[in-house]
Amino acid sequence: MAERALSGDSIAINRRYLDHLLVESRIVGAVHPETDCVLFGHRFSTPVTTGALSHLQAGMDVFAAGAKEADAACFIGMGPCGELEKVLKTGAKVIKIIKPYADPEEIFSRLECAEKNGAIAVGMDAEHSVNVQDDRDSFVAGFQMKLPTLEELKSYIRATKLPFVIKGALSVRDAETCAEIGCAGIILSHHNGLMRWATPPAMLLPDIRKAVGDQLTLIADGGIADGFDAFKALALGADAVSVGKPLMEPLKEKGAAGVAETIRAFTDELKAMMVRTGSADLKHIDPSVLHPVSW
Repeated sequence: MAERALSGDSIAINRRYLDHLLVESRIVGAVHPETDCVLFGHRFSTPVTTGALSHLQAGMDVFAAGAKEADAACFIGMGPCGELEKVLKTGAKVIKIIKPYADPEEIFSRLECAEKNGAIAVGMDAEHSVNVQDDRDSFVAGFQMKLPTLEELKSYIRATKLPFVIKGALSVRDAETCAEIGCAGIILSHHNGLMRWATPPAMLLPDIRKAVGDQLTLIADGGIADGFDAFKALALGADAVSVGKPLMEPLKEKGAAGVAETIRAFTDELKAMMVRTGSADLKHIDPSVLHPVSW
């Protein structure tokens, strides 16, 4: 693991960091915990959300139906307005993440579609605007992307009444900037390893939380493999965690039921950690239960 992490593999670095956090027991006098949380003005039974996936063979509406069944927030990624309309008809509470298209009209039209059809929030995955190996603006699924300026981001935020989140903020500096321009939240992410040697989102959570307080909703994305990882991220300052890869095989095998079962299993594992650390609810997870170690 150490050799792989030292190669600059940000996915392996995420795993290594999460695995070096140990959790102390505080079971005496503990109570069965509650995992309800509020995201962007809406209440959910779990802080485990879906990742902002797209182009799923099983269907984005099936993916969203699984989130609804688990009473979880559903992030979805790239896709046309018609697909979003179909997703929202499932009754899922959806946050639509929009690509940083070079054509601003592509962005404005998707913002309008999300607001018109009942999404609870929108956002942009700013980290997907440039290539992995150089600083050129990227192509994604045949669309030209563009690194958005601050003024452009402000114009997108002003264009909608919905809460706006930035996916890909991965520093105190970026979090503070997002708060300044009017974002409601950020998703701490390096988009499945797009940035080499990226700092693990969990490592940055305490400093970002201290810097922005309650100004932003903080969602940890990347490397959350189970409810035990979710507990660590929440203890470090996240309001919720985003899960993508662990949902893909269950979706393929069981459809919406597989997504719901996986989210519930993560939530049960989270509850197992909460009861053993004396955490009655998400607001009372004490970060001092975590102990970093080096072997």
